[in-house]
Amino acid sequence: MAAYERLSALDGAFLAFETTNTYMHVALVTVFEPGSLVDEGRLNIDKVRRYFASRLHLVPRYRQKLRMIPLTGDAVWIDDAQFDIDYHVRHASLPRPGGMKQLQRRCAEILERPLDRQRPLWESWFIEGLAGDRFAMITKVHHCMVDGVAGVDILAALLSLEPTQAIERARAWTPRPAPADRELFGDEMARRARSSARLLRGIGSLASRDTREELPKRMGALFNLLRTGASVPPEAPFNKPIGPHRRVAWTETPIAAIKQIKTALGGSLNDVVLTTAAGAVRRFLESRNEPVVDPFRVVVPVSVRSRDQRGQTGNRVSAWIVDLPIDELAPKRRYARIVETTRMLKHDETALAGQMLTEAAELTTGNILNLGARFLNQSHLYNMIVTNVPGPHIPLYLQDCRMREAFPHVPLFGDQGLGIALFSYDTTLYWGVAADWDLVPDVEELSRHIDEAFAELCAAARVGHAAPSRGARGRAARRRDRPARVGVEPSRSVAGR
Repeated sequence: MAAYERLSALDGAFLAFETTNTYMHVALVTVFEPGSLVDEGRLNIDKVRRYFASRLHLVPRYRQKLRMIPLTGDAVWIDDAQFDIDYHVRHASLPRPGGMKQLQRRCAEILERPLDRQRPLWESWFIEGLAGDRFAMITKVHHCMVDGVAGVDILAALLSLEPTQAIERARAWTPRPAPADRELFGDEMARRARSSARLLRGIGSLASRDTREELPKRMGALFNLLRTGASVPPEAPFNKPIGPHRRVAWTETPIAAIKQIKTALGGSLNDVVLTTAAGAVRRFLESRNEPVVDPFRVVVPVSVRSRDQRGQTGNRVSAWIVDLPIDELAPKRRYARIVETTRMLKHDETALAGQMLTEAAELTTGNILNLGARFLNQSHLYNMIVTNVPGPHIPLYLQDCRMREAFPHVPLFGDQGLGIALFSYDTTLYWGVAADWDLVPDVEELSRHIDEAFAELCAAARVGHAAPSRGARGRAARRRDRPARVGVEPSRSVAGR
């Protein structure tokens, strides 16, 4: 029997955003200690592929590809009858002994390549040759398949909580037949009729007491979002049309120091992140002798994934639009302003507005979404994205190789030549800075300014903090004897952390 699953309007939007220069895959670069997978510095890629094949039943989407519905332009997932694990699990190496600089360059080259839409939209590159026989895994997944939280769930499914050398037998898999074009189109028309009927019933229920109380809140959130979006912020030097090539830079922050700042000054982990980002951007602009733009507007994705939606692929995300006070010199006052801003966003439930827009988009066609995406890609509505994904607070393993570091990557949009992604793992918050090759050739400077801005905030909060080592050897040495810590499950909403 023919089978398929429809992409949501939000998932489809990330397909529509993609152009030659604005690829829409998210990525995570993880670094592992050598274990039984490494022999005399050589990674056993055949064993890695067998291991991945044994875990694929936990991520069914990894063996599905896109199919477009005729006329409407909407996309669905169908099973890939020609699925080939060798294509998706790739192998490469660095000149030995490779360091973080070389890994960053190789990572940027891999990220520049768009995913093939004729195949399942993911790749995992294994890079050997790092100093100390370590190796890296660069995982690319299209944003139409996952948001940050779903990506963490996939990572947890592919890795394990304990070291092991055992590989289970891969489960038998038979691809389901794909539907005919006529069936896809007929089903989509029937779905739209049902959606319209539900909309009419929803309008008819507006008289209910619960809806009367909820509607003003939702409409107020929508009004605030549209009002903010209607005002265009000043352009930063990196808010120009981007090209196809990228640079990346990484740094890290101890979670213990972030918690101490929260205790001393109030607020949330995300307030610490946004204050640090604001201070870093200010320093970065000043170092270039550029004006400090005001307001400097960032988009902050917010998870709206419910507990019963954990483990599912697809996007369950809304967004805040936040004006960062980079004009503020004093770090404590900068922090206080951000705490007040995010407090108001939480109180006004601003994330509801984005959720309403994505729900309304379900009534449109893929062709209309494509037009809307092109308009947004050409509109200058914000300066930068800052996305913060909560990861596991306990160690993960690929077989018996312990994962030590995890640097995230966020895609760049049309006039957005700079983006920041964060990922918490074990006891550390990892920062991944993505930049257009030509617009931000000095991206490493921004990672240094992140370190300086965080140290400045620590000093203002009277929190002791050792500056991170800038070299891979120093990082590895600092972690080699660090005991494992057991953490709690990350919160559902990034913005509320």
